[in-house]
Amino acid sequence: MATISGIALALAGIIGGLILEKGSIQDLSQVTAAMIVFGGTFGAVLVTMPLATVLRAFRGLGAVFFETAGDTAATIDRLILYATQARKQGIVSLESEAGAIEDPYLRKALSLAVDGTDLQELRKMMEIDIALAEHTAESDAKVWEAAGGYAPTIGIIGAVMGLIQVMKHLEDIKEVGHGIAVAFVATVYGVASANILFLPAAAKLRMRMNEATLRKDMILEGVIGIVEGLNPTLIRMKLDAYNPHREIKKAKVPKAAETSAPGARAKRVAPPEAASARP
Repeated sequence: MATISGIALALAGIIGGLILEKGSIQDLSQVTAAMIVFGGTFGAVLVTMPLATVLRAFRGLGAVFFETAGDTAATIDRLILYATQARKQGIVSLESEAGAIEDPYLRKALSLAVDGTDLQELRKMMEIDIALAEHTAESDAKVWEAAGGYAPTIGIIGAVMGLIQVMKHLEDIKEVGHGIAVAFVATVYGVASANILFLPAAAKLRMRMNEATLRKDMILEGVIGIVEGLNPTLIRMKLDAYNPHREIKKAKVPKAAETSAPGARAKRVAPPEAASARP
């Protein structure tokens, strides 16, 4: 909702300002300008990035609009259930549960734990998965970041090309004015697409990557706690730090502190040597 609302609000602000200035939407509807800007932009992106990376970035564009991260609290509860079962029946009892887990990262980590993989080796393998996922997500973000860098420049190229055509008809001042207005539409397309879609998309993909990495770190710590046989309560206390929506419980005040009157002074007890001393 934030992505869709943000794009809609940005377009409403731009088009609304145009209308308030007694313009019309037709002033910005130029097919040739769109062809120059978007064709030139993605052509430059293909020169910069491998084709496979560009295609993957287009397929992963849905992550900008739809959040795919799981419920952190539900994942913590599931890990605590696994920890409780492993503590009572042994970690081998989780073999059937591990195969039915939908999350591929949690399924792999728990399967390695059930198979008796060394703790250091398990951590190393799962951290490699995190690093590779970060590398892939960063490559996708760089595609849109590159598009955001090229689009304004291609828009200027489109404006210059329009001005070249205008210079051919200097004898008609009305045509000159209309041609200049049309020429600068390409600049609007380039700057607007870069700052409303391409660069924000790259930033949001990086944010999604950070959220996914944090969740995987939480899962890894939970599985390691299960392997180490930690108390489920201690595992929950550790994993709750990863939950941004956790409830912070108020610390209990000792009864002695509750019954003491405000400002009351404790009685001083003289040391034995002071009690036996004489003036």
